[in-house]
Amino acid sequence: MDDERRELRRPARGERRATPLGDRPEQGAHVDPDTPRVIQEWDGCQWTPTGVADDRGAAAAEAGRDANARAERIPLPAFGKLPHMPEPWRPTKRFYRPDTSGQ
Repeated sequence: MDDERRELRRPARGERRATPLGDRPEQGAHVDPDTPRVIQEWDGCQWTPTGVADDRGAAAAEAGRDANARAERIPLPAFGKLPHMPEPWRPTKRFYRPDTSGQ
């Protein structure tokens, strides 16, 4: 089961992605949209650089088709696998406050 899921996540040969150039390439794609991006292609073992795009829009036009195909290939997690919420705790005996007003 885990092997099948890992294979679904692995990119297909020739698939492309855009990574920001700069000090922090691991940041989200929406951060600094005017930053140049490197276009990388999966050769079966590693991501190799194939070109450079001027900004996020140009990079998305170049690698966007593959990103959408990859997102469709990876299955969403199954919902409903969590246990049901337990019943709230209720005391088994009725609690009465002692009467201290008449003493």
